[in-house]
Order: sequence, then structure tokens, then C-alpha cells
Amino acid sequence: MKHQPDGRSRGPQAGQGGQGHRGSAGSARQSAKPPATTDVCDASEDRLLSGSLRVLPPVFQNYGGAEVMSGPIVTMKVFEDNAMVREMLETPGQGRILVVDGGGSDRCALVGGNLAQLAERNGWAGVLVHGCVRDVAEMIDCQVGIWAIATHPRRCLRTGQGHRDVVLDMAGVMVRPGEWCLADADGVLISDRPIS
Repeated sequence: MKHQPDGRSRGPQAGQGGQGHRGSAGSARQSAKPPATTDVCDASEDRLLSGSLRVLPPVFQNYGGAEVMSGPIVTMKVFEDNAMVREMLETPGQGRILVVDGGGSDRCALVGGNLAQLAERNGWAGVLVHGCVRDVAEMIDCQVGIWAIATHPRRCLRTGQGHRDVVLDMAGVMVRPGEWCLADADGVLISDRPIS
């Protein structure tokens, strides 16, 4: 686990376990604390077996300042190009989660500090990236969840290639637009209905 100059910890799932969004911007997005992913799984064995509730593989880590993110899903498929990610995060988030299938690329970062700040400013609950992020020291100050597979210092292309509102394969798990995402220190869940 790495420590920031001000003493805060940052690393895989560091500092998680408290309330989700903090502060006034977060309060507007999420008024009640979502349930823990472990409690949801314990109470939903039948849904796990049927596939209406799915657990993403344990390859995602939180790099944002919010310890929990929960909300309806908007999907996007891109590869080493974040122009469409920026365009989406410039729109009102309304407590949604942008799920980005970046193909699991570890050659550049799809989300950085500027996009995390944009997501926070526009009311997104968070971003889930099957790819890399950067500017972790900046992202931890943003009260949004930023789950990704790793960090990478190199920025990506900005040509605008990609697709929105498509069914994704996130590390082997199907994710559809309009489904629900709940993520905390114990993992990431995808549900065909809201989790409360």
C-alpha cells in the first residue's frame, strides 16, 4: 500500500469500507448508503446462479475518492482512445456509472485526473474501466468511484473511435446498458435490477 504525502493510503482497495460518496456533491447523487457487496451476494444465491446478478473477476481496484459506487450503467467500448469517454463525462451523470470496456489494454491510461474531476463535477457516481488509469494522486481527491485494472503513466489517443450503449464483455462477464453496478472494497457486482 502506498502513502500519499499527506498520510492517506492509496493502492488496491485502500481506505475503503466507509460511506460511499462524501460531501455535498456526493450527497445529491446518493442519499442512502448502498448495501455491502458481500451482503448482497449472501442474500442472492439464486440470482447468482441464474446470472441475473454477476460478480466481476477480482481484477478491478478503486483509485477514486469514493469508497463505494452504486448506480445505473451506461456502457462504452473503446480501445486506447478516450475521446468518447470525455464526451460522455461532459454530460450530466445523474448518479450513473460509466462502464468502459477498454479491452483490458495495459499500454496506456483511458481515465486520468481531469476526467475524474469532470465526472465528479457532472454528477457521475463513478467509472469502471477494463483498462488503465493515471493521475492517482488527483483521482483520490475526487468523490467518485474509479475502478480499473491498473495504472499506466502514458495517455491514450483521442480520435473518437468507439461505441456507446452496447453490450460489453468485462473480463468475461456480460454487462448491458441500463443494468446496475455496485462496487466496494470486496468487489464489483452487476445486476439486472437496482440494488438497495
